Amino acid sequence: MQLTTRPTGSSELPTSEIPFTLKDLKDAIPDYCFEPSTGRSLAYFFLDIGIIAGLYGIAYSLNSWLFFPLFWLMQGTMFWALFVVGHDCGHRSFSKHKWLNNLIGHLSHTPILVPFHGWRISHRTHHANTGNIDTDESWYPISEKDYNEMDAIGRAIRFNLFLLAYPFYLFKRSPGRKGSHFMPGSDLFRSSEKWDVLTSTALWTLFVGFLGWIGFQFGIVFLLKFYVMPYLVFVVWLDLVTFLHHTEPDIPWYRNDSWYFLKGALSTIDRDYGFINSIHHNIGTHVAHHIFLNMPHYHLKDATEAIKPILGDYYREAKDSIWTSFWRSARECIFVPNEGQKVYYQPRR
Repeated sequence: MQLTTRPTGSSELPTSEIPFTLKDLKDAIPDYCFEPSTGRSLAYFFLDIGIIAGLYGIAYSLNSWLFFPLFWLMQGTMFWALFVVGHDCGHRSFSKHKWLNNLIGHLSHTPILVPFHGWRISHRTHHANTGNIDTDESWYPISEKDYNEMDAIGRAIRFNLFLLAYPFYLFKRSPGRKGSHFMPGSDLFRSSEKWDVLTSTALWTLFVGFLGWIGFQFGIVFLLKFYVMPYLVFVVWLDLVTFLHHTEPDIPWYRNDSWYFLKGALSTIDRDYGFINSIHHNIGTHVAHHIFLNMPHYHLKDATEAIKPILGDYYREAKDSIWTSFWRSARECIFVPNEGQKVYYQPRR
């Protein structure tokens, strides 16, 4: 049985196969967009580190509860920016040097409690299966049947507390997916990746120990003020942006039999975060990123402009503010139909 359900009022895209290829898109993009600049990438990394250090210096000097809420928001946002630098490292688009990608990836991610290789590999799985209900790694829909079988606690966690989900996801992935990001025996990883995973897990554990020492040495309140609260802001940013890029009423999802890479890569949406765009390294240019994941973040805008004429109606760009879109998607994107190869999110009935 073939069932395709779209929310009333949305415009349907053609149901035939996509009328262009990856090669068509690649040929339209200037060659320089695929070339990482080690110097430019490092400049973004050191800029973020410098701003983070400066904010810590100001907060420590003022030591004022009037300033701390603003500090938490700014520092948490900079943690998120640092994550995006490590994100480039994970895609090997930071540099052509593998050792440098790994080094900066760990320096970017370990201080914000992300196990670099464990995350890198699961994120690789997400990119290789985007838009596939059966095999995507994160932010994929649940069926109406599964929704109806969820208890009140399960619904509350998934639909009300999802902006704090990321730390839990590292240990227990998404519902229905087994394995931890810290253990090399997880089905996320190949046997050849064992030492990569163990390296990141060891560094993560050492940093957790360092945070514990900070709390013991200077007190829990000190740790809360200078690390935990900015970290929570970072987690909200990470979950918010990921949610927004893959959750819209008119973004299609495919079951395994009808999915292929380009279809899935186009099941995302570009968003404008206003003045935050440059702070978090234009992560809002998400369509081009999913099609060509090895492209440095600083070339994504040029690449997007180059492929827009080819993508046509297949290019999705949000017209509403991120808060309007977030509110709409949080209310309307609840589950997908139990059957059908191409399906759309549905609201509660």
